[in-house]
Amino acid sequence: MAKKKRGVLRTWLPNQHGAWAMLAVPFAAGVFLPDGPGQGPRWAHLPLFAAWLTGYIAAFHVQQWLRLRRISRNPRAPRRHVRPALGSTALCAACGVPLLFGYPWLLLAAACAAPFVALNTWYARRNRERALLNGLAAVVPACGMLLVTLRMGGGDLTDGWRPALACLLFFVGTVPYVKTMIRERGSRAYYGASVTYHALAVPAAYALNPWLAVPFAAYLARAALLPGKGVKVPVVGAVEVVGAALLLTALLLLF
Repeated sequence: MAKKKRGVLRTWLPNQHGAWAMLAVPFAAGVFLPDGPGQGPRWAHLPLFAAWLTGYIAAFHVQQWLRLRRISRNPRAPRRHVRPALGSTALCAACGVPLLFGYPWLLLAAACAAPFVALNTWYARRNRERALLNGLAAVVPACGMLLVTLRMGGGDLTDGWRPALACLLFFVGTVPYVKTMIRERGSRAYYGASVTYHALAVPAAYALNPWLAVPFAAYLARAALLPGKGVKVPVVGAVEVVGAALLLTALLLLF
């Protein structure tokens, strides 16, 4: 039974492990940042989080279905994504649609995210999911969730733009950095672009909050020092999880 459950999880859960921190950190920051009277976590955040995760899972399986229909000669390959796509879409609707009665502005948030999801789908259908622009496009709606959860918790959006930009600075940087560690390992162009970006991100973070430059200096150090050191993929993922946790801690302490 345990093996069967693990098999179902492997079938349903996307294999893009780096996406989970990107989905969770901005969401959590927006939930816990508001600290005024009547502000902060609300019960509505729980179904929103469920809708957010299942919506991501649904989009992943739809994109894989479209990709495999185009490139695979095995008709069974795209079919294995049908059930997870339908099931996760149903769960997303069950969790998300009732929220619209209390928070109708969520439709506007979804509309803002739609072009980025469409771009990711376009790249997936053409089997170009590893394209740099595709990764950058996925970052934007994920970081935008900070503003969504902040508003749901009664926070002022004018207080959310700086932490949202901090999330964007970090997660945009992970896209070229991870490429220098795995798929573009040894590429001088990617390494140079990654280090340059992280070097520019330090003063940008300082402008948002002077203390925020400290974790971003650490991100610069890992982007400059780790590529070419033969770091294994699981370690790369662990370092990024630590970096994301450091970002969340900094956001909650500084804003």
